[in-house]
Amino acid sequence: MCRPCDSACVSAVGTRLNTTVSGTMMELGVNTSGVDVNGNCEIHDGILTPTLPILYSIICFFGLVSNTMTIFVFFLRKHSDSSMAVYMRHLAIADFLLVLCLPMRVYYHNSQGPFYVCKVLGIFFYVNMYASILFLSLISLDRYLKIIKPVWVLRIHRVRWSHRASFLVWTSLVLGMSLFFLRNDRQQPCDRICFHFHHKGLLGGLANLTMVAFFCATFILFLCFYASITTKVRTMSLGNRDPKAQRKKSRVVRKTFVVPVIFTLCFLPYHLVRVPYVLAQMDLIQALDSKQILHILNELTLLLSSLNSCLDPIIYYFLSCTYRRTILCALQGQFKTMYAVNSRRISINQSITEI
Repeated sequence: MCRPCDSACVSAVGTRLNTTVSGTMMELGVNTSGVDVNGNCEIHDGILTPTLPILYSIICFFGLVSNTMTIFVFFLRKHSDSSMAVYMRHLAIADFLLVLCLPMRVYYHNSQGPFYVCKVLGIFFYVNMYASILFLSLISLDRYLKIIKPVWVLRIHRVRWSHRASFLVWTSLVLGMSLFFLRNDRQQPCDRICFHFHHKGLLGGLANLTMVAFFCATFILFLCFYASITTKVRTMSLGNRDPKAQRKKSRVVRKTFVVPVIFTLCFLPYHLVRVPYVLAQMDLIQALDSKQILHILNELTLLLSSLNSCLDPIIYYFLSCTYRRTILCALQGQFKTMYAVNSRRISINQSITEI
């Protein structure tokens, strides 16, 4: 028994009590730091460990093949330039660069690799992912104005302005993402693992949530553009009494949905998961089980975002008549015809029906 005046005894009892309470909380699963008793990260990949490398490798293979063909069509072809051609060319560059970083992402996945190498790879990945989002949005804006306001002559329709807009996109993304490079993320064990659950402070969390808000605004505008385009195409007169014209109009309407479907499939799930995930990184969501689930969902939806690099060539197939003819000739082994088609001086977006 301790006497009331025995401060040493009271201190020892308090220490034992704190230890007992902490141990009880750990047993009950109330640990919220993501760190076990040995100081290791408790947030693990689970099923992601065998799955992600395989799926990223598949995306890398098909992305390299499809985007190499795309670059051949868009850069080696002698065509009269257009604003949409400029945006599609930069979109192809973004997809190709994103695919190139996937092998390194697979190699360093779930490992304590070189800190700044992992940092640069992560920033490189996100720069190209958001470049794809912005160039798809610029393509949609360009199509919207040319279809809804065809008599307007705007700067955005000019090739020189399109080059400047593309340069602004790349510059803004590189400068904006470089700010994430200045943060030190090695304060806790989870932060030392490449492409893993990393804790964030207030500024880092707000920066990530700002990117989500920016995407949401872009996504709403994106849907508005395509809703207007679909309405306009449905009301177009392409020979109302001609069955062939009606079938052609139906194909045009179906083509219109290709871009928003791919955009929504690839990018919306990731940004929906991103909000609670960032809150968990800021410890506003503290339950370890919740952090574990959000980590897995974040990685799976990020994988879905990288899939966009393989699906964008489908968009080119429907947007560009020359791209479509070139691909069909390549698949049929008609390489001389493919080269001839690819050398014609035809604009990539010839008419309103090439949507």
